[in-house]
Amino acid sequence: MILTIIILILIGLGSSVLGALVGIGGGIIIVPALVFIGINLGLIEGMTPQIAIGTSSMILVITGLSGMIAYGKSNQVDRYNGSIFLIGLVPGAFVGSYASSYLTIDSFNLYFGIFLIFISILLTVRDKIKPIKMFQNPKYMRPHVDKDGNVHSYGVQPSIAIMLTFIVGFITGLFGIGGGALMTPLMLIVFRMPASIAIGTSMMLIFYSSLSSAIGHAFQAHISYWSLLLLAPAAFYGARWGANISHKFSNDSLVSLLRGALFLIGVYLIVQTVI
Repeated sequence: MILTIIILILIGLGSSVLGALVGIGGGIIIVPALVFIGINLGLIEGMTPQIAIGTSSMILVITGLSGMIAYGKSNQVDRYNGSIFLIGLVPGAFVGSYASSYLTIDSFNLYFGIFLIFISILLTVRDKIKPIKMFQNPKYMRPHVDKDGNVHSYGVQPSIAIMLTFIVGFITGLFGIGGGALMTPLMLIVFRMPASIAIGTSMMLIFYSSLSSAIGHAFQAHISYWSLLLLAPAAFYGARWGANISHKFSNDSLVSLLRGALFLIGVYLIVQTVI
């Protein structure tokens, strides 16, 4: 029992620090970790992939809120464009939460692992990818001042943004990842947002999309409230710590960290399907 408590606290702390630091929320760490200690090690009674996903969604509500507040203080949250993203993200997450009942752990590990590696590769070559004209309409360009006082101009075409974020939201609810692992690369590559603003805005999106997903999972009794009580406090403080540490990194450093984290976790998930 004591060992399980310590492990859950460390999972909550570690996942939220990394999640807030690179704008991924930490769900891609929490879900496989809960499955491993709950199912493989048998340390959490009654754990299933669906309960791991639902519990992760609840934790990401806390992580997202904590990170959003911390990043908001340094003007790293683009609330205007973030609100446009939420129009598609929130309903998508709710629908995805119900689709998760058809998910098996093997399919989760394999397909999501491949996807994360794909995203990490895209981030590696992102500077060589030319902006797609349909996403760069001058009509929607707006200035945003980052934490260093630099002015960045970029825009989000509402119809395209809503369509893409609904898909992201669906995957968010399906896998319990909060959407940060998908939204941060999307904002960096498609909408050309600077890393510091994309990561801060991602925490806002994680909060609202995870709230929608968590509600859907709660209706289906896919939450381990005992695990939640241990993970939640650690996740709250870990997200604040990660956001504070992020100020010490440049935009390129944050992207490199995000790329490396997604690649390593993707490899880990794929390996789980063959061992």
